[in-house]
Amino acid sequence: MDTILVVNAGSSSLKFEVFAVGTALMKLVKGQVEGIGTAPHFTVKNAKGEQTVDRSYASGEVPDFAAAMHHVGAWLREQFEGQLVAVGHRVVHGGPDYARPVRVDQHVLEDLERYIPLAPLHQPNNLAPIRTLLERQPGLPQVACFDTAFHRGHDPVTDHYAIPAHFFAEGVRRYGFHGLSYEYVAGRLKEIAPDIAKGRVIVAHLGNGASMCALRDGHSLECTFGFTALDGLPMGTRCGQIDPGVLLYLIEQGRMTSSELQDMLYNGSGLKGLSGISNDVRDLLASDDARAALALDHFVHRISLNAGALAAALGGLEAFVFTAGIGENSPVMRERIAKKLNWLGAQLDPARNKSGEMLVSTADSRIALYVVPTDEELMIAQHTLGMVAV
Repeated sequence: MDTILVVNAGSSSLKFEVFAVGTALMKLVKGQVEGIGTAPHFTVKNAKGEQTVDRSYASGEVPDFAAAMHHVGAWLREQFEGQLVAVGHRVVHGGPDYARPVRVDQHVLEDLERYIPLAPLHQPNNLAPIRTLLERQPGLPQVACFDTAFHRGHDPVTDHYAIPAHFFAEGVRRYGFHGLSYEYVAGRLKEIAPDIAKGRVIVAHLGNGASMCALRDGHSLECTFGFTALDGLPMGTRCGQIDPGVLLYLIEQGRMTSSELQDMLYNGSGLKGLSGISNDVRDLLASDDARAALALDHFVHRISLNAGALAAALGGLEAFVFTAGIGENSPVMRERIAKKLNWLGAQLDPARNKSGEMLVSTADSRIALYVVPTDEELMIAQHTLGMVAV
């Protein structure tokens, strides 16, 4: 059996999925190694969602991503006979040059390392498994799939900042992220509601990382993310849009170093920073603390403001789509957000919203409301197969 391995490396975790290659890609297993370097924990679920592996290791047994790849690779060789056709990787930043997936060699890897300062918490970890496999199995095809690529067709007006023009040429521009998720949802929408998919749609990717994208005929016109994955909506631990003057104030008056500021903006802000309780919406919904209510109200408020801006960019709106962890799994948050979209003509059907249907708007709603589960790993597998099949 030929297989494709999809790897998504985070800050301290290595997630993976294995797909069988046939007339269609079929997901076989999904697993991850969490707590790399601290409290490593290896888990795997089969295609039915049943847990088949649950192992813990001493920190010294899995000190880094190379060791995690070794353990995952050994387990995969035990489980699957046949040929591993290729490995597809999620890479957050493709910079201005990579507008589509690419086969990775040493030259491409070194090129992608240039974007580490643009995504300091993501890019190094995304590239670590690629580097390990290039060293250990140089003949194994590897494909990098970028979270920025889907947004590369923007009008230049959209991607410029109003700063001296030479910075744009140097790469200081709005990139947008979550592109693999938006690309997948755009494709699914063509299957679910082809007429809607041809029109003007806002997709809200709401999870621990959160953003929104304006689609016209399945193409990205505008995204709430900008130069880095800090911009736009408040997130689990990231600040979202902030006045640059605040940052200057914190540096000059608060005497914060760049590393302290980076840690606060990426890890100590967003829902966690506002509430002082948690970055998890479920915890905040369950809390009677006023700070939890403030954090959730702020989250919904910023989503509604950005919905207005994206609707303006589109010149109207036919549909609003919820996806990712919060968008797919929280009827309460969908209801709160939909109420803020009433001015656009959105009317949520409470029964549909609670029952888990894809279409959750009423029959007389002027804009359709959908819940479309995302699948970034399948999108990566499809791209990877396409790259090695040519």
